[in-house]
Formats: sequence, structure tokens, C-alpha cells
Amino acid sequence: MSSEFPVQSPVSVRIERPATGGGVGHLADGRVVFVRHSLPGELVSVEVTETTKSFARGDAVEVLEASPERVSAPCEYARPGGCGGCDLQHASASAQSSWKAALVAEHLKRIAGVEREVTVTPVPAPAEGSRTRLRCAVNEDGQLCLRAARSHELIAIEACWIAASSFAAAFAASWDGAEEVELRAIGDAEPFAVVKRDTHRGIMYEICSMNGEPLEPSTQSRVSVRGHFFSVSPRSFWQSHRAAPELLLETVLGFADVKPDDRVVDLFSGVGLFAVPLAQAVGPGGKVTAVEASGYAVRDARQNGDGLRQLKVREWSVTPRSVNDSVAPGDVVVLDPPRNGLAKGVVDALARRAPRRLVYVSCDAATFARDLKAFLAGGFVLGDLKVFDLFPMTEHVELVAVLDNAL
Repeated sequence: MSSEFPVQSPVSVRIERPATGGGVGHLADGRVVFVRHSLPGELVSVEVTETTKSFARGDAVEVLEASPERVSAPCEYARPGGCGGCDLQHASASAQSSWKAALVAEHLKRIAGVEREVTVTPVPAPAEGSRTRLRCAVNEDGQLCLRAARSHELIAIEACWIAASSFAAAFAASWDGAEEVELRAIGDAEPFAVVKRDTHRGIMYEICSMNGEPLEPSTQSRVSVRGHFFSVSPRSFWQSHRAAPELLLETVLGFADVKPDDRVVDLFSGVGLFAVPLAQAVGPGGKVTAVEASGYAVRDARQNGDGLRQLKVREWSVTPRSVNDSVAPGDVVVLDPPRNGLAKGVVDALARRAPRRLVYVSCDAATFARDLKAFLAGGFVLGDLKVFDLFPMTEHVELVAVLDNAL
């Protein structure tokens, strides 16, 4: 905690509303304080963990007056001083939805200048065991760890409630000498681990079983989505929630509304989750250009789209130049950028190329709102917007929006 603007804690705080990073309250001196493990309306005793001149952060270490929406966290690590991965295990399902909707609406209004009522759509699947990918650090004892909130501190864990049950053996194994272990249980094949090691020859990756035994480097995940089998290499991105691929694909196809012979560009196309079905939809008379920077994902996408002559997969970063080279007036563009959104100049390049429709998939409401503001200024109008609860027990959501060219 900073000593420049100290606060004697614990201190009693009334929580007023949700915000990114915890419930918002005020200290006696008027400073805003963001309190993890709290809910709106509660009176909590706060252990202050960080202070600045204008705000503070802390943990609710005791609930003095509880919200009726408070529940017991199902995971023993979801507590002050525990794992920072799940923000909202202490909130009921309805409270989590309300919290997320409020955050999205606030970002849209404050950043993009868009006032819109937001509804968060729940996923028809249990939260427990829903995560198919989990990236863990490794401590000096070889134990799998997650990090404390806003910290590099490692918290050794023996299980993760939100992750696939097939990861259980990995938490009991020793990962001595590894820097990081990503557990993957994508599709119906056996789960495996991608082990990152820092060696004298540089960073090395190894594919292992859940017990830490080496597997063939050619090991891949194979998963069926709407009847199509996708191969996913160990270093390629895939949505973490078990239900996400099918739900997002259905939404993107509905929003894109492509017809036979249409031209489509899929930016940040990954292994082809959207590009392959879009290529099937436009038929042999159409064209789909998939743009992806990861060489691993590009190889997967070409394998997944084998036989679709109307699909071209390009190993490019999404930049103004690649947009100029791939997007033409009247195209439909699907874009699914990483959490930090679009790079500088990409929105302007898209506006100049004048596609008729954009379908924007985002896992971060703040960067989506930032890019939305730029698209609105560039002549696009916001149509349908869906918000899905694909990150249960956290503040995060997945958004899918339609932006039509009004010029």
C-alpha cells in the first residue's frame, strides 16, 4: 500500500454501485474506494490495499450489513488474500448479471456516448467446470498457481472450481522447472498441458499429459461446432467457455446475414471458427478472406477450411495496410480482436474501405466502447448488440455487435 496517502484500516464503507475492480464506496475524506468481495448496498469492513491521491482499493474482510444477493462462494480461493481470478463468486446469478449489465452500459455511455439498456444473456450451461483452458503460473515447489488480484503474488491451488474437472490430475502433479502451464480440455479428446520453460536455449514449449509426461508435439485438440470439426493446435487461440464457440458462431452468422456470392473478410480469424462456416454460406461464387497473425492458427485454419476454394487464409497482422489489401466496398467484415481492441488506424482504414456491415466480437466492454466511438464518427451506426455471460463468476462479458455503414 502506498504510504504517501495512507488510510488507517480496516474502515467501514457503504457500497454504492458496481464498478470495474469492485464495488464503489467513499472513504471519510471523500476519496472513492473500489472494494472487492462486496455488493451494492452492503456495509463492509475494508482492508485498504492500495491508495493514491484520488482513490483507493481494498478487500471486504467483514460484511457488517449483507445484501440479500450475497451467497457463499463455492470456491475456497475466492476470498480476500486468495485467487484474483473470480471477482463475483459471492454474488447470486441475478446479481452477477445486473453487475455486468451496469458495467457495459456505463462504458457505452461514458466512452462511446451511447445510452442503451443492456441485458446480459445467461449461458444455458453450469458455471462449474465450464472453462476449457486455464493458464497457471508455477511456484518454486512445482505447484500450479493463480495470481492474487492486481498482484504478481502466486496462490498455489489444489483445484479450480470454474475449470474442467479433467484438470484434477494436473493440480496433483509436480511441474518443477516450468514457468507456466496452460491446461486444455478442448473438445472430446484427452486433455493436455502446454508447458512453458525458460532454458539456456531460450523459451521452450512442451506438450504433456495432465501428469506432466511428454506427449507427441503434433498433439491437437479436435472439437465439433455445428457439425464441423475444427483442429486446434496447442498454441492456437480457442474460446475458454465450453459453450462459447457454438453460441458466438450462431450469433455472428445471424448478424452477418451473408448471402451466396457475398464477399466477407474475417479479421483476427484464428483457426477459422467464423471463416469456415462463412465460406460455406457464401458458396463457390463468393469469397472469404481470413486475416490472422498467428502462424499456428493460420495452419489450423487452412486445415479446417480444406476443400473450400472460396476461403483464402492470410498470415497478416490486422493493420491499416492489411485492411486496405483485404477489404473492399460492400464487403461484410467480421472482427474479433484481443482484449486491447483495434490497433491505431484500423478503424479509419475500415471506414475508408466502406464495407456495408461490420460484426464486432469483443471480450472487453471498455475497448469495444472506445472502438465503437470511432466507428460512429466514421459513419457507421450501431444496430443489434448482444451481451453474453461467457465468463461466469467474473466481471467480464462477451459482446457481439452489428455496425452498418450509413454513408
